[in-house]
Amino acid sequence: MKDLNNPFVTYGYKGAAYFCDRDIETEKVMTGLYNERNITLIAPRRIGKTGLIHHVFTKIKTDQPEVRCFYIDIFATKTLEQFIQLLARNIVGKLDSPTQATLRKVSEFFSSFRPTMTFDPQTGIPTFSLDIVANQEEQSLRRIFEYLQQSGKRCYIAIDEFQRITEYTETNTEALLRSYIQFLPNVYFIFAGSQHHLMTDMFLSAKRPFYQSSQMVLLKEIEEPVYYQFAAHFFKATQTALSCEVFQRLYQQLEGQTWYLQATLNRLYSYHLKEISEENICQAIEELIDEQEVAFENYYASLTSNQCALLLAIAKEMGVKSPMARSFIQKYRLPALSSVKTALNALQERQLIYQYQGAYIVYDRFFSMWLRKRVAS
Repeated sequence: MKDLNNPFVTYGYKGAAYFCDRDIETEKVMTGLYNERNITLIAPRRIGKTGLIHHVFTKIKTDQPEVRCFYIDIFATKTLEQFIQLLARNIVGKLDSPTQATLRKVSEFFSSFRPTMTFDPQTGIPTFSLDIVANQEEQSLRRIFEYLQQSGKRCYIAIDEFQRITEYTETNTEALLRSYIQFLPNVYFIFAGSQHHLMTDMFLSAKRPFYQSSQMVLLKEIEEPVYYQFAAHFFKATQTALSCEVFQRLYQQLEGQTWYLQATLNRLYSYHLKEISEENICQAIEELIDEQEVAFENYYASLTSNQCALLLAIAKEMGVKSPMARSFIQKYRLPALSSVKTALNALQERQLIYQYQGAYIVYDRFFSMWLRKRVAS
């Protein structure tokens, strides 16, 4: 791969050279899959969960080229039918070479669902969509899994934002998926999710279909010394000095959250400085916040007065263990306890706040800074 103009990647996966650490987690996931274990990968959004999946799959494709790896993000899906269509587009027709005979065989296999095939104009790879009518969801899902099983190929499927299935209009999606997945001898899954409480309940509650069905892997922040070595390496290559003390200040300010660190380092790298100072860090962060101010204003304007008051209080505290404690409510002159509880649930539902490491925080670190500096002041 050609060297990047800026090594601090802010979206997508650009290769191992631009991927920081995660050696232990990578080994855990790869070893688990190799030994026929499904993996449940839990991490807050923007901490590097998706990057890790692509990193793992890239290594697997190099070490075990016969294995087929599929990544599917279901965050935008709202129904089982949409889930199945996404599954079909990403998997059906991708297990064999796209010869006419093979594609005809695939079309015949799914003939009852009237498959429609299109070709990617750049790669020539076929993509299938299925005509799923009412009450055919279960049959079409079973057919896709039969297709995977009959291929005989070892397959790894990562389903990102897996907790989304709990919000589908169909209430039996968890049990349905579990009933098919447990009987696939050649297919193993990474169930990845960003909502810790939902994911842990799905896989650790004895009442749920996926109870103890996979190996749990929790993704935490990359340790500061490791991240510093990664960042300093790229700055050194351009004769830019980044001291350990300055990086420590940046790491602490952004609480070690991967995407926010990457975004700020990306901006600092573009300045072409001889030495990075704390003032440069402030400048980079202010630029990033300025660029998102319209979005932040819209988020804030869409909230009720009670939600605004609670959100602002959590941002000021930078982490609240007991948002319904009397001392916290009195300190910020919040409304009655019942109103605070309602506001808390609404903010969690919209993923504006998140319970992380025992405390409620504002999900978006830059939004939290915006609230403290431009709303609270």
